[in-house]
Amino acid sequence: MNYRKFQADHLFTGFEWLSNDSVLITSADGEIVDIVPAPEAGDGIARFPGILSPGFVNCHCHLELSHMKGLIPEKTGMVDFLVQVIQQRGFDVEIIKKAIAGAENSMLQHGIVAVGDICNTANTIEQKKQGRLLYHNFIETMGFIESTAKQRFEASKAVYDQFARLYRTPAASNSIVPHAPYSVSPALFQLIAHFPGNHLLTIHNQESAAEREFIEKGSGDFHRLYQALNIDINFYKPAARQSLQATLSHFLPNQSLILVHNTNTNESDLRCIAGCPLPIANLFFCLCPNANEYIGNPIPDIDLLRQFNAAIVIGTDSLASNHRLSILAEMQMIRRHFPHIATSELLQWATMNGARALQLEEVVGSFEPGKKPGVLVIKEDLSTVERLL
Repeated sequence: MNYRKFQADHLFTGFEWLSNDSVLITSADGEIVDIVPAPEAGDGIARFPGILSPGFVNCHCHLELSHMKGLIPEKTGMVDFLVQVIQQRGFDVEIIKKAIAGAENSMLQHGIVAVGDICNTANTIEQKKQGRLLYHNFIETMGFIESTAKQRFEASKAVYDQFARLYRTPAASNSIVPHAPYSVSPALFQLIAHFPGNHLLTIHNQESAAEREFIEKGSGDFHRLYQALNIDINFYKPAARQSLQATLSHFLPNQSLILVHNTNTNESDLRCIAGCPLPIANLFFCLCPNANEYIGNPIPDIDLLRQFNAAIVIGTDSLASNHRLSILAEMQMIRRHFPHIATSELLQWATMNGARALQLEEVVGSFEPGKKPGVLVIKEDLSTVERLL
């Protein structure tokens, strides 16, 4: 067997630092063989300054919106951003597909090896057939009117079926998921939760103060969204509890859930989760801070999440709400706001935590024999990343 051998100033396994004389050994095609002390590694070691790390996992992306890069002004606020996303979807399919290919290339260059991708259409299928990145496809559905739940779900199921044909075990790589608490009716939540094989779910959660006000009080700026969509919501009654409690109540005990954005998740929410048995199997909190800043939302209280031992992962959101699809850029943003968070903690969020969240930990996320997690070398100040495998 032909081996490749890598050594750097530091080696992060996905869990921990190893001593700087450690050498990572892989097969020619990137499968992890071993990590050994340098005196045992023999000749042919490629040495690099910086940090060796497994490839990054992007837990939240909208690849199909890549054609919208630069189209929506920054800091419009949540409601105006959502309205403009809806209005800008109607592009020529070839333009959309070209942008998708370019965005995937960018993710590869930025060291990303696996993606949790939100899909409202089948536009990304052609690119994903090439197998350059691992994807879990979250087929998104929305519909706030109870009477349209079945129709809305069936439309999303048709998209799901197109993705399912790409995979030998469709449920391992595809799910039907709710968009957000303000865009999914209780009846539609029920259809989603009980769809066979729907074990891994995600939802946009507490992304703005306006969202929280609408869910808990029925008031605020979100009424402009429904007016823009010509939806009559006179039927709506606010939740009789906090918004996160209300959201979690829709899911089942055997399901795992990635909550995305969490810019308005507060201590009361987290105390409630900590003090009660979770209604679901696993809960992950996904941070997309560059998108939050782009839209004009606050950065999540990451120290509060850490205080409650939340399982944190990182995403990029879309090029409609971000300048690049780079997990390193997200870590840089987190470091600017929270400079005391250790590099090892940031890297764990970006590697092993993300792999667990997407249920890909048997394949990526850490340097363990048999895995193919990719190999990156990162500058110690997190300024650059280079993909080695």
